[in-house]
Amino acid sequence: MIHATLHQLKVFEATARHGSFTRAAEELFLTQPTVSMQVKQLTKAIGLPLFEQVGKRLYLTDAGRELYSTCQEIFQRLDQLEMTVADLKGMKQGRLRLAVITTTKYFMPRLLGPFCQHYPGIDVSLTVTNHERVIERIANNQDDLYVMSQLPEHLDIKAHPFLENPLVVVAPSTHPLAHERHIPLKRIVEEPFIMREPGSGTRGAFQKLLDAQKLSVKVRLELGSNEAIKQAIAGGLGLSVLSRHTLIPESANSELTILDVDGFPISRQWYIVYLSGKQLSVVATTFLDYLQEASNSLTGGFASLSEWAKRRQEAEQLGYQQAAHPQS
Repeated sequence: MIHATLHQLKVFEATARHGSFTRAAEELFLTQPTVSMQVKQLTKAIGLPLFEQVGKRLYLTDAGRELYSTCQEIFQRLDQLEMTVADLKGMKQGRLRLAVITTTKYFMPRLLGPFCQHYPGIDVSLTVTNHERVIERIANNQDDLYVMSQLPEHLDIKAHPFLENPLVVVAPSTHPLAHERHIPLKRIVEEPFIMREPGSGTRGAFQKLLDAQKLSVKVRLELGSNEAIKQAIAGGLGLSVLSRHTLIPESANSELTILDVDGFPISRQWYIVYLSGKQLSVVATTFLDYLQEASNSLTGGFASLSEWAKRRQEAEQLGYQQAAHPQS
């Protein structure tokens, strides 16, 4: 290993992640023969095969998996060092990797905007996917932080609540129950329902409420996106349970309405999540602090997100002044 270079490790990591010499070459702006040669030289330094090829796909050997895990640790530590050095210089720069479930797309951009404007040196990579895929990414430690509402029970994680996520019953505005008050849950389950796919956190929370009252619903459709569900509701295909955040863009839309149903809204929280043993980078810690403060703007705590940026700048300037003049 003493003869292995950092460049060779970087080439190997990209090849292992993509399972392809060609895709690794494209990412690193190298030729495919160059990538193959670097991996061959690294294999010679290790003394064991790192890949086995089946068809056009590369698969890691046992030695390759060990080296890939080591490479991830090395590059994460180097990223942390770069961010720590920048922080010591009074700057915030580096890369922030976020993975969030699909429903957060209704509010995450409004939270990310001021953060990116205030810290232009931070590059944000945002992955938006379903609940099960986010859990896989947590288990594989693929990102810095995760945003979700239903916490996994089988993973050792730390979770910080930062925003309410109320679940409501949504119906077409022309529905006969649209103007009723205190509608019994027994009455609602007589209606056809449009549900998210099995494994959805929203569906799980609704099912838990139904189970507690020994009720069931007739599922007319199962759809994989909130947008498709809203269109189906507007088309009169049934009712659904959705996060209130999904209705923000349609606040002035007369096609949908929230029914006043007993037991609703179901109280839930959005959480920022990471593995318990994970050492957060300076950038990740900065975003975690920001998220817990700035989310108040969505519930009226601040007049606007720009006010958070102004307050944060004043606090940081004061901190730098105190560090430069500790006796003052």
